[in-house]
Amino acid sequence: MKKVNFFMMMLATTLLASFMFVSCTKEGPAGVAGKDGKDGEDGINGTDGTATCIQCHDNTQGLAAKSLQWEKSLHATGDAFARNTAECAVCHTSQGFRGNLDGSYDWTAEGAKITNPNPPNCYTCHAIHETYTPADIALTVSGAITLRNLTETYDFGKGSLCASCHQGRTVDPFPVVGGADITVSNTRYGVHYGSQSNMFIGKGLFMVGDGLSNSLHTTMITDACVTCHMAPGYGDQSGGHAMWMRNESGSLNTAGCVACHTDAAALAADVTALQAEVTALLAELKLKLDAAGITAAGSDYSIAGTYPVTVAGACLNYRAIVYDKSLGVHNPTFVVKLLQNTIAALP
Repeated sequence: MKKVNFFMMMLATTLLASFMFVSCTKEGPAGVAGKDGKDGEDGINGTDGTATCIQCHDNTQGLAAKSLQWEKSLHATGDAFARNTAECAVCHTSQGFRGNLDGSYDWTAEGAKITNPNPPNCYTCHAIHETYTPADIALTVSGAITLRNLTETYDFGKGSLCASCHQGRTVDPFPVVGGADITVSNTRYGVHYGSQSNMFIGKGLFMVGDGLSNSLHTTMITDACVTCHMAPGYGDQSGGHAMWMRNESGSLNTAGCVACHTDAAALAADVTALQAEVTALLAELKLKLDAAGITAAGSDYSIAGTYPVTVAGACLNYRAIVYDKSLGVHNPTFVVKLLQNTIAALP
């Protein structure tokens, strides 16, 4: 019983101390209200975050149209961007192309490789999102360029950007008329698959025979590839950033040609006739290459071996014209004469 009384006495003492503490620490009455402080100065209005964006991303839907066209182009649909190592990456990937321009990608370095490669796209050809103004449409390449298998430069106008990649590569050894025999060591002897620029200016090939001259395309089309391939087309099937010259129906997009070739129907007929002539000449040349043993029937690949310079040069010309893919349209006068001369030079 004494223990219980003692416990109750201690509890009462603790509660009393708590009440006294609370009583001692509560706030007193509020003082008199002070005067209002001086208003601060208004801040400067911030910049509109979309003011620069809308200079390009406006409501004209122009960018949407270009994107739609690009998605149908071979730039977007081709799988060559998987070739993302060494020199291949310079043209087959967007990062390699830009990296080669600014020096951030050294394709000669051991193990050079582009990680997460992109195919050629807006950032490849334009200075996208560098200033966030219409200046971002500027091309990443302009002025005269030196083709890989030439020493002199050539200005393709806006097409210099295209020609940076669509050109033949260095051939070693390169066949020179009257030169020594050529040893072919691989199945792809020639100037590679993108020979369009060489064909357009008629240079960097095996220049056999006399009478070679360029068509008016070389001197009159100041922007080269861009003038015809990027002319207004049919939806996303041709022209613009789709860059195809024919619609899905097979009809030729002549929008970039009619400034000179005013009769579109006559132009289409001329193209058909030219391409038929070049196809026949290529077939004739191929038979002679097969007979010389540097190619085999049914294949465009070269066969390793040592050949007379004329045979090796003829093989180079054949592959360059085939992989130009225009069947003479890029430079009609030159292509027809070069084929005739090449055929005549072979036994």
